[in-house]
Amino acid sequence: MRMNRKEFLSTLSVTGAAIAAGNYGNLDVFAQENTEGNADLVAVSGGEPAVMLQKALEALGGISRFVKKGQKIVVKPNIGWDQPPEVAANTNPELIAELVKLILAAGAAEVVVFDSTCDDWTKCYKNSGIEDAAKRAGAKIAPGNPHDETLFTPIKLPKGTALKEVSIHKAMLECDAWFNVPVLKHHRGSNMTIAMKNCMGLVSKKSQSSFHSIGLQQCIADMCTWEKRPVLNIIDAYRIMKTNGPKGRSEADAVLVKALIAAPDIIAADTAATRFAEQFTEKSVEAVTHIGFGEAHGLGTTKLDTLKVKKIEV
Repeated sequence: MRMNRKEFLSTLSVTGAAIAAGNYGNLDVFAQENTEGNADLVAVSGGEPAVMLQKALEALGGISRFVKKGQKIVVKPNIGWDQPPEVAANTNPELIAELVKLILAAGAAEVVVFDSTCDDWTKCYKNSGIEDAAKRAGAKIAPGNPHDETLFTPIKLPKGTALKEVSIHKAMLECDAWFNVPVLKHHRGSNMTIAMKNCMGLVSKKSQSSFHSIGLQQCIADMCTWEKRPVLNIIDAYRIMKTNGPKGRSEADAVLVKALIAAPDIIAADTAATRFAEQFTEKSVEAVTHIGFGEAHGLGTTKLDTLKVKKIEV
């Protein structure tokens, strides 16, 4: 899965002058782009979360590409930590609210929002701002207590290399489709936590613990082999946690970037997001080894120059 840096930067680059000036909101994300037809991957910069989401979905072919009338949809943010939005430990609540509104406007029968959290789930839901934002937008909230085994059902992962079974939240088993909406941030264990890592929030605490005992990076990739793949990965990079992840200590751990990356391909999404964040975190795609393990599983591609890519500046 390794590509040389020159090859990658011909597809994805950032503007060094803007970084030096601290002007993170107007990053020139893509050096080249292929804009004919619906995009495979979109990078948006310079706007507020709701506007960037609207622009990304338009470039991807519209929300109706991913939602059918009458479907029951799950929106899976990162709500793992008892932190306010400014720390960037969790997905931006404004992004979740807008996504819920768009899904319901597309004709979905129901939208459910949940995460199997690390800190106390009631505090995470409240203090992240996501519970209130999701409810106001019309979503239902499913409990995210990772210790309550009645919320989870064991499933097999026949394509897993190390991880063969997990207990997954019943909301996932009952939905017709789901959106994976992580925040882009540093993680001291997996180096970065983005779309693939966000899938750990689908399972119980007992299953989460097994990831660490078996081998975190391989288990993240194995988890993503579950047959019910996300219809779209929407990566919140409005604020990026550059250090002390995954929880963060204060607002000083985050940088305001005002960006969003979206793609149905989870490997491409995490590849692009990791390269985008490398200027802040110094973590390369090669260091985030679950991306390579996922590509080996056939879950997507790290070769962004083979995709239809679109850059949007708001």
